[in-house]
Amino acid sequence: MRYLSTRGHNAQQTFSEILLGGLAADGGLYLPEKYPQVTTAQLDAWRGLSYADLAFEVLSLYCDDIPPVDLKALVKKTYTAEVYSNGRADDSAKDITPIHWLGDEAGTRLGLLSLSNGPTLAFKDMAMQLLGNLFEYTLNKRGQELNILGATSGDTGSAAEYAMRGKKGVRVFMLSPKGKMSAFQVAQMYSLQDENIYNIAIDGVFDDAQDIVKAVSNDHAFKAQQKIGTVNSINWARVVAQVVYYFQGYLLATKNSTEKVSFCVPSGNFGNVCAGHIARMMGLPIEKLVVATNENDVLDEFFKTGVYRARQSAETFHTTSPSMDISKASNFERFVYDLVGRDPVRTAKMFQDVETKGGFDLSKDDAYKTISQYGFVSGKSTHANRLETIRDIHAKYSVVIDTHTADGVKVARENLQANVPMLVLETALPIKFAETIQEALGRSPDRPAAFIGIEDQPQRVAEMPADVNQVKAFVAKHTGL
Repeated sequence: MRYLSTRGHNAQQTFSEILLGGLAADGGLYLPEKYPQVTTAQLDAWRGLSYADLAFEVLSLYCDDIPPVDLKALVKKTYTAEVYSNGRADDSAKDITPIHWLGDEAGTRLGLLSLSNGPTLAFKDMAMQLLGNLFEYTLNKRGQELNILGATSGDTGSAAEYAMRGKKGVRVFMLSPKGKMSAFQVAQMYSLQDENIYNIAIDGVFDDAQDIVKAVSNDHAFKAQQKIGTVNSINWARVVAQVVYYFQGYLLATKNSTEKVSFCVPSGNFGNVCAGHIARMMGLPIEKLVVATNENDVLDEFFKTGVYRARQSAETFHTTSPSMDISKASNFERFVYDLVGRDPVRTAKMFQDVETKGGFDLSKDDAYKTISQYGFVSGKSTHANRLETIRDIHAKYSVVIDTHTADGVKVARENLQANVPMLVLETALPIKFAETIQEALGRSPDRPAAFIGIEDQPQRVAEMPADVNQVKAFVAKHTGL
């Protein structure tokens, strides 16, 4: 398996080579030369596998430069009931990502794919725990070190830091938008005292932080000197690890491999739903991929109109589903590359237009007319919708959902099809957004014992403007390189 850039850089590389790097040399994102195809017979053979064994089967198709015995050991180490045990009491620990069926609505089953049972109570743990083990394994093999520079709107940061804390040869520098995350999210990150973890709160929004990460990645001399890598979903390993739970969800929701399932994905940066797109391109029988946005609706606007219009920082709303307060979706480039027939010249031009003109327009393009072939539909949710959905799900099913999952349920209900199960990807446990749950239900959500009093712990964070040079100076000072 070799990987190429969405913008045409022809230095095709192996999985291990792109694992540590992030962006391609031309600023594009890595994708495999072609998507491996999964047959009905393979799906049938995978029924009943443990999550770790299923992950091995899927990842083996993409990571063929890691010896199978080593890859199997890595996934077995990662996907254990002990690591993913923070879920609700009725979760089946052995499934890692069990389905919580809510009930029948509009002639179909509506369920939650439980992805928030990891150490930081958010779906990002599903990929990040594996990434931490992959990084440590690869760095040890090469005798190298890695300085991870990342950006977070709330959940990626804590998932990365918990996955990398104490890992040999790894430091984490995580940018977050000051004052734009929940108190619980802030406490999860800033209370960590590990010597290899550095938190940087910038004045701005997530997109400003993400732009700094991209700018550093595109400064090839600095990147090489400081041994910079990334854990944001621009990193291919993050995305391919997320592909696994689409297969798991499908297999748990069906009895045979001729049935179809739809997935609704709360999405801001397009990484989570991009993994669903890849699973569908591999042959997983997905009927619809439903993209659910909040008030920051750049993705919903594109799927409805063909116009991709990235917002400026001042136009980005601070909402009660803050992990989706994103107006420039990095992973969207991977899908657009497929949409335009894997044309790297067109892809490069469009995403250069995003930087110089603020977006692009495919509304009259033949490529946009084919979008239904990829299964995508979309919708948006507002604060009022979130409150209403949280209350309704609690009243009907005695289940408390977080704000992002509520966005997903609201949009999923608008796209139900009779006899096609709809799985909403659960984004986080409600405790991460307790203020809004309190507003909706008049009480705080349950809190896992390990996180009691976390907001009262000492916090360690550096604050600075959204300035790439100041971030570079901070990184250089603390790496000593």
